[in-house]
Amino acid sequence: MMEYLFFYFGLSFMIMHEIDAVRCKEWRIFPGLASLGDKVGYILFIFAHLPLFVFVLWLLNHSQNPLPFIKGFSIFCIVHIGLHLLFLKHKYNEFKDWISWTLIIGAGVSGLLQLIRMA
Repeated sequence: MMEYLFFYFGLSFMIMHEIDAVRCKEWRIFPGLASLGDKVGYILFIFAHLPLFVFVLWLLNHSQNPLPFIKGFSIFCIVHIGLHLLFLKHKYNEFKDWISWTLIIGAGVSGLLQLIRMA
């Protein structure tokens, strides 16, 4: 467990970020979803996370070797910061407060620390 502690922090930060993403109506930033309106965008955004979460949990519990996923997810946590910086000026971006950025940066830093630990 301790060797993957930063991964679990990163995963937890990302889950918390996805909760915050509902508050910030993140679907408005995604091409395609933004044009569907809030009700449909919200429904699609919420239910799109079901297969993602099932995939993550299944890999962690049933994969013979979860290390490639842990490494890939850790890299994604770092890239995810860049994606939010890229869309920082988007007119519908509501990830502006310290809570949102603590979750985004927390996931990225956790991913970086996990990669360092695995090296």
